[in-house]
Amino acid sequence: MAKSAKEGVSYKELSELLANGQIGNFYIFHGEERYLLERCLAMIRKSICPTGLDGFNYKRFGDKNVKADELAEAIDTFPAFADRTLIEINDFDIFKSEQKPAFSEMLSNLPDYVCIVIVYDTIIYKPDGRVKLDKEILKSAQVVEFAVQDQVSLTKWIKRHCKDAGKLISSADAGYLVAITGGYMSSLHSEIEKVTAYALGEAVTRADIDAVVTPILDTVAYKLTDALMRRDHISAMRILDELFQMREAPHKLIYSISLKMRQLLAARVCIESKLDKKALIDMCDIRYEFQAKALMDTARNATLNYCFQAVLFCANTAYELNSSSEPESRLVELLLKLAFGL
Repeated sequence: MAKSAKEGVSYKELSELLANGQIGNFYIFHGEERYLLERCLAMIRKSICPTGLDGFNYKRFGDKNVKADELAEAIDTFPAFADRTLIEINDFDIFKSEQKPAFSEMLSNLPDYVCIVIVYDTIIYKPDGRVKLDKEILKSAQVVEFAVQDQVSLTKWIKRHCKDAGKLISSADAGYLVAITGGYMSSLHSEIEKVTAYALGEAVTRADIDAVVTPILDTVAYKLTDALMRRDHISAMRILDELFQMREAPHKLIYSISLKMRQLLAARVCIESKLDKKALIDMCDIRYEFQAKALMDTARNATLNYCFQAVLFCANTAYELNSSSEPESRLVELLLKLAFGL
């Protein structure tokens, strides 16, 4: 029997333990970075069920209302022609179950041949550390949060994957790729495949990225605010049309535009107060340093009053959308106000 991984391990530590066959009895996986979560889950599956997941020693519960007796039956079933049994439970909030006492007792006395993995996907992982039973379950579990990676880690990861595909990429362009995709490795992985296949030269360029990579809504909204600050109104209108082409709901568009305007106001306040980009990161909970730097650079082209009025215009437009029969027209009017009415 492999040693159990220590509680609270990071993704890197856990992946090293799993690679060495050190698989514990009970894991709780949660976090935004599904790529890393699925990677660790695949390692556990391959180790315990090397012949595939259609065998006798793999059981999966996808019901959000798992019964204690069902899980007990799965635990009590000995593995056949193998050392261990893998039990996956997807999107079941064990901390809110009416049968939590039974689950707590069961999970604290797992046999060595069982490995249970509870994956929080569409539901929020939120145990209450003040509740005795929650603490007991957490004491038995090895909780692993798969968080979105930082800029430095993602840049290295992108460079490595590009190199594997026979291409080079600069740190600046790797950072740009992170920015326009949102920094999630699942989407980055597919976009890297696209751009390395498209690039004709030895290195992936910014032009290659813009040609084939689909930017997230947040990125396009930032391009809109940046164009407005540069007084490039034609580009701003073209970008708004690009937002319409993305077929996102108008309320989602105004939310994204409003968010960028609020961040721009915060950046301008930082400049007025002689604060640096770190203060902006803390103020707006911005994920990557280069995003804060870009906001600060853009805010230098605007006045404090402009940013304040822009936020008010966005708020009024968001309110008007609730009763408007022509939401796209309201967004066009907002753009004209931002471009010429301040």
